[in-house]
Amino acid sequence: MSHLTRRAVLAGGASLLAAPAVLAQPAYPTAKVVTIVVPFAAGGTTDLLGRILAERLAARMGGKFIVENRVGAGGNTGAATVARAEPDGYTLTMGTVSSHAINPGVYAKMPYDHIKDFAPISQVASVPNLLMVNVDLPAKTVPELIELLKKNPGKYSFGSSGAGTSTHMAAELFKVETGTDMVHVPYRSSGQVTQDLLSGQIQLTFDNITIAWPHVEAGKIRALATATPKRLEVAKDMPALSEFIPGYDASSWHGFFAPSGVPKDIVARLSTETQAIMREQAVIDQLKKLGVDPVGSTSEEFTAHIANETKRWAAVAQKANVKIE
Repeated sequence: MSHLTRRAVLAGGASLLAAPAVLAQPAYPTAKVVTIVVPFAAGGTTDLLGRILAERLAARMGGKFIVENRVGAGGNTGAATVARAEPDGYTLTMGTVSSHAINPGVYAKMPYDHIKDFAPISQVASVPNLLMVNVDLPAKTVPELIELLKKNPGKYSFGSSGAGTSTHMAAELFKVETGTDMVHVPYRSSGQVTQDLLSGQIQLTFDNITIAWPHVEAGKIRALATATPKRLEVAKDMPALSEFIPGYDASSWHGFFAPSGVPKDIVARLSTETQAIMREQAVIDQLKKLGVDPVGSTSEEFTAHIANETKRWAAVAQKANVKIE
């Protein structure tokens, strides 16, 4: 046997030996732990939805899914880490209207491109914000609050879970539409906002219903209206702000993203599973009790929604003259 023939035989044998190793590669998502980065603090709505997805995806797909909270800059810090992550499907993120629609029109410099750097998987849920005040504030209705703020420009302060968040921009939209003036106090989490609203350190806030509702029901916080186009099923007696400010809508939404470059079959599978999870009756019941509307959209539907929301909030930011350097 010649040297060339022997090399060919050896090469062929090596490829045959290598073939089973390639075939034996573990299928997604079982090769390693899947990390869902939540760009907001533990205990908030984004965190809650991320943990529901982690639990249900693990049950449906196998493998291990965990949540990691990376807080800062209205969601930018956590989202940026995912934008730079290896596009293998093992690092994902829960994005929000803040990180993927509002911030690009508010921050002078973004650490990622919210369109090019991500592959939208599915809009997970829509979450109403509530307009709430400290119980000692002498305003029990929206018209009374507007009158109070107009008589005292710059006297009262509102809190938000961070500059550029939906809770911040809901208040900015309110200020623009009512011609009122308030001082913005940004916090790192909704929990901190709630505590200072309860103690009277701030006088009002807009926040997700999931965070505030227990305190509202207990009479410790006064909810004046929902920041939605229509009244909520869980609070039919509470007016919507659109009843006083025509067209007002500052709803929050939460979605599931992968870094761009993740194989399309993985994104498609994650989208299919997420849509199915949002249709599970146990999940629907859990979220509805909190006032959260499950969505479970396709990747294409979510992509279109992001584009529309980006334009809408950029216009609000410009009108309210909100720019973060």
